[in-house]
Amino acid sequence: MRVPFWRRWSRLFLVGDRGADWSIADDVRRLEQIVRRLGVRVGPARLGPRIDGQSVFYASQFVLLADGKRWPRSRLGVAYLHGRPGTPGYPEFDRCFETLRRRHEELARVQVSHSELHSIALESGIDPAKVHRIPIGVDSAAFVPGESTRAELGVPESAFVVGSLLKDGVGWGEGLEPKTIKGPDTLLRALELARARIPELFVLLTGPARGFVRAGLERLGIPHLHVYMPPGQLPRVYRALDVCLVASRQEGGPKAVLEAMASGVPLVTTRVGQAMDLVRNGENGFMVDVDDAEGLADWLERIHAGIDLGPLRDAARATAEANSYDALTPRWRELLQGFVRLP
Repeated sequence: MRVPFWRRWSRLFLVGDRGADWSIADDVRRLEQIVRRLGVRVGPARLGPRIDGQSVFYASQFVLLADGKRWPRSRLGVAYLHGRPGTPGYPEFDRCFETLRRRHEELARVQVSHSELHSIALESGIDPAKVHRIPIGVDSAAFVPGESTRAELGVPESAFVVGSLLKDGVGWGEGLEPKTIKGPDTLLRALELARARIPELFVLLTGPARGFVRAGLERLGIPHLHVYMPPGQLPRVYRALDVCLVASRQEGGPKAVLEAMASGVPLVTTRVGQAMDLVRNGENGFMVDVDDAEGLADWLERIHAGIDLGPLRDAARATAEANSYDALTPRWRELLQGFVRLP
């Protein structure tokens, strides 16, 4: 469809992943705030998949590249945020990459969030000038160190609290089937090892579909609490943590990397997603190889033992501020230049 009184490329339509009010929906809200500050006119999201002669940005490659539906006759952009082709058990990753390989000339912009995805996108044969590496940012004004929230969340004051803030189950239900790229098995193994060394270990979970991990923690006898918080309430969770743990195998972010850094919570992560670009091991966070449960547990033990974290927290906060939504706005302006009309 075309709206005859709209100039071509005069409006930007932001398309999310339809139905789930979780990470991608938050990305869309944040991006809309950025582009409006830049003076871009934003059209109704519901028209995005049908509008012609405008600019349409899909916040998830799975919506545009994997479903085989008709593409609108507009300038098209897409966020390619995770999904390594050839990953066993994830045929949608292959479908997305194959569509990118066949139809990249029809795309005007591709956003990738880290260096691995940048390389994968370029392997499709796409014009490198179309690919923009822009990390998934953080609201550094909201995620700040603050007074403990353990009492209000029901977390023991004397515990050593490890936070895991993501979605690692399949679907949007209970999540008893693990989403293996998120490493829930590695997470449980690392926590099992850590519990043997840290008797007061307590695990705080957020996010939907955590059933597999919750069942594993029950089996291991590790005390835990699962609180579902919408993205806007997550800063309260970080203020209850001693450490944030990421055990993923593939990621677009995860958002927890910069959120923990901004919040003054030491980050222990696998070498994955944005972490591989942003974390300087031992300087602003702690990083180990993918599937290294022993290495993750070792860092938890060392943090519990009381290593000096002051310089690390300062460096982590600086990293977060350098990758805040405000700080990344110039990169988004560069992506939008020539994609949609700017004032």
